[in-house]
Amino acid sequence: MRVLLTGALGKVGRATSEALLAAGHKVTGVDVARPTFDRPLPGQARYQQADVTDAGDAYALVRGHDAVVHAAAIPEPTQNPPHTVFHNNLMSTFNLLEAAVRWGVPRFVNISSETVPGFFFPERADLPDYVPVDEEHPVRPQDPYALSKSFGEQLMDAAVRRSDIRCISIRPSWVQTPDNYERNLGPLIRDPSETTAGLWAYIDVEDLADAIVLSVQSDLPGHEVFYIASPDNAGGRDLAAAVREHYGDNIEIRDLVRRDASSISCAKAERLLGYRPSRSWRDHLDGNGRRRPP
Repeated sequence: MRVLLTGALGKVGRATSEALLAAGHKVTGVDVARPTFDRPLPGQARYQQADVTDAGDAYALVRGHDAVVHAAAIPEPTQNPPHTVFHNNLMSTFNLLEAAVRWGVPRFVNISSETVPGFFFPERADLPDYVPVDEEHPVRPQDPYALSKSFGEQLMDAAVRRSDIRCISIRPSWVQTPDNYERNLGPLIRDPSETTAGLWAYIDVEDLADAIVLSVQSDLPGHEVFYIASPDNAGGRDLAAAVREHYGDNIEIRDLVRRDASSISCAKAERLLGYRPSRSWRDHLDGNGRRRPP
């Protein structure tokens, strides 16, 4: 398949490009960084500089592709002005999806966010209603990032109502790479009292890339939303005990498939996409949260 990949130079984009190429697809990578003019490396994806918040750029890029993977975004709401986050994330999604519908592209994979339910960057404190969080959890975002991702999913709903396009929105958990496991998850492993908004959930970037490839290749009709997370939690906590310790009875604890389960359920992705994550923080960190030697 001919796949257009936005955000190709980000941590998710780089891993996804490699996974798509390994699966035999032809990839055009798009980002806002300048291209180089050296000879392409063997097997390297084609690269094109563009700003997809511009409708003209989006239309020019999308034509002739079999699928769009939209990973480009400002990835959180605290380091840019709110209107910049909202405009960038929502208009890039709108422009690319509009172009895909008009050019007849059959598949759109939208990288949404685990923040959509609203308890990650709230100005007024909020907690999940229950764990593991799944796709049926109520959505009540407060911040411009989660709002932009929530509205992006609604754009997918509208697109499948008015056209034959098939859409998948992926809500990744906190994305980890070999270079940032120790920095991000190390403190959680060393100190059991440390908490995170996602209740210790995370995802390895290569497992996420595998899920994106499965989504590109999927023939699921309509628009489906999937959480993507590792099956365990950072530090291997007894999830039920940790939730009770830190949050009392404020969060309902539903059936857990394992003692050290993630606070996010990927049962739907396993069932409909065949998603089978195979990587863990334990591959990179020791029991003290320090990086394992190569």
